[in-house]
Amino acid sequence: MNKGDLKKRDYEALAEYRYAIRRYLRFSEEAVRKFGVTPQQYQIMLAIKGYPGREHANISELAERMQLDHHSTVGLVDRAEERGLIRREQSIEDRRRVNVFLTAEGEDVLRQLVEIHRAELKRMREDLRPPGLAVRRKAVDASR
Repeated sequence: MNKGDLKKRDYEALAEYRYAIRRYLRFSEEAVRKFGVTPQQYQIMLAIKGYPGREHANISELAERMQLDHHSTVGLVDRAEERGLIRREQSIEDRRRVNVFLTAEGEDVLRQLVEIHRAELKRMREDLRPPGLAVRRKAVDASR
């Protein structure tokens, strides 16, 4: 795409997409607070449970998933642990590593929050399609 190829509709589509993302994030922030957790605590629980191939993650992996530095991630883990949502265990394979798991309470809170978030994502499905993808998807659907 050349510099001059952008049209007004390109800006409008990106602005609408960004608006939809923000509406979803605001929904999420309000929903998690009703459960007595912070948005970051929800995100870290989701990062743990959703870590590929296992039911835990270590601090470095969580820092990467959360896009935080190591020190900030440790602080977040401390607060979530104090709240009873997660627990730490020293790694058996590498004693320098700390693995983080959800507690039973964390599992329960996360399950409820994920159900709420999935319903909202389903409701917002069309709004959250990246610009350009929705148009292509409609063309593919029309050709079937």
